[in-house]
Amino acid sequence: MFKRYYLFTSIMLTFILLFGCSNPEATKNTNDRNDSEQTASKQKVEVTMSAAASLQDALTNIEKKYENEHKNVDLKFNFGASGALKQQIEQGAPVDLFFSAAEDKFDELVQKGEIPKSQGVDLVGNDLVLVVPKDTKKDIKDFADLSTKTNKIALGTPDAVPAGNYAKQTLEKLHVWNDVSNKIVYAKDVRQVLSYVETGNVDAGIVYKTDALISNKVKIVATADEATHDPIVYPVGVIKDTKHPKEAKEFYKYLQGKEALTILKEYGFVSK
Repeated sequence: MFKRYYLFTSIMLTFILLFGCSNPEATKNTNDRNDSEQTASKQKVEVTMSAAASLQDALTNIEKKYENEHKNVDLKFNFGASGALKQQIEQGAPVDLFFSAAEDKFDELVQKGEIPKSQGVDLVGNDLVLVVPKDTKKDIKDFADLSTKTNKIALGTPDAVPAGNYAKQTLEKLHVWNDVSNKIVYAKDVRQVLSYVETGNVDAGIVYKTDALISNKVKIVATADEATHDPIVYPVGVIKDTKHPKEAKEFYKYLQGKEALTILKEYGFVSK
C-alpha cells in the first residue's frame, strides 16, 4: 500500500515539474508583458485641470492631440462653474491647473498664493450672446425684447457662474434687469443654460458665443456690446501645490502655443 502511494506521488511530482517547465518561453513572455504593463502604468502621469464648462469641447479636442504627442501624460478635466471650481481649489482639491472663465475668480487665487503670478496668463476671450430655441415662434430679436416677449429666461447663477454675472451686468446696463428678474431661471453653469434653451424649457438664455456655436438647436439673436459688461477673459495657471509641476508646466506652456490656440479659435474663442 505504502509503495503504491509512494509511486503515485512520484509520478505526480514528475508530471508537475515537466508541465511547469514545458513552456519557459511562454512564461517569460507573460512575465515580460506584465513587467512592461506595470512600468507603463508607473510612468503615466495624471495631470488634472479644473476648467470652465464653456471650455469642454475645445479642451476635449486639445486633450486628444496632446496625449498623442505626450504618451507619458493622462489629462483629466473637471468642468464646472468657475466660482465653484475656485472654491474647490481653496478647499484643497487635488488640481494641477485652473482654466477660469472669470478674471476675478482667478485673481483671487493668485492673491491668496494658490497660483504663482509667474505661472498665470490671460489666454483667450469670448462674447456674450442671447439665444432662443431654433424653432421658437416668439419674435425675440434683442435683449430689450426680454421684458415683453418672454416668460422664462435662463442665466447662470451670477455669484458662481461668470457668464451669469456678465449677463446680469448687461441687463442692468440696458435697464432691463428690473423687468425680467422675476422671470429668471438660474442654472449651475452655461451648459445647463444652453440645455434649458435647447429643450424649450425657457424662451431665451444668455450664454457665451462658444457654447451657442456647438448647438444646432438654438440660434443667436443678439450679441452683447462689450461696453455693457466686464471684459470676458479666460486666465489659465498652474496651482502652486501641484504634485506634478514638470508636467503641469509643460501643458500650461502648450496651451499658449499655436496648436492649442488654433483649436480654441475654431471653437469661437478669441486671442487676448
